[in-house]
Amino acid sequence: MSLSNVFGIAGSGMSAQTIRLNTTASNLANAESVSSSLEETYRARKTVFSVRSPEPEQIRDNADGLQPGQGVQVLGVVESDAELRQEYSPDHPMADENGYVYYPNVNVVEEMADMISASRSFQINAEMMNTAKQMLQQTLRLGQ
Repeated sequence: MSLSNVFGIAGSGMSAQTIRLNTTASNLANAESVSSSLEETYRARKTVFSVRSPEPEQIRDNADGLQPGQGVQVLGVVESDAELRQEYSPDHPMADENGYVYYPNVNVVEEMADMISASRSFQINAEMMNTAKQMLQQTLRLGQ
């Protein structure tokens, strides 16, 4: 694995964390949205990550079986199966015929923790790219 692979790995991490941050922002924006039916109610979404498959030229036999330099990929965004909040509020303008309104299954505390984690992961990947850049610059200075 060369030092230049670090940029691809860190870049894939930054892209994945950007999608995670966007998903979290969407969840937070819709946390208190109200609906008059279960089918129309917003459901919390989560990103699903996976190890990026290595390129054929990167595959090597290692004693521990691990392949370096793979990075991360986003497999998709899935909706939560958690139960939606149902509240009896017959005076609410969005209440259904039984007097219920429905709220999303978004846990604001969990979403804030996800936001902090994604933000920190993005920052770490950016610092890793900066460190790799500095190391490459130091390598080039050695030849002078």
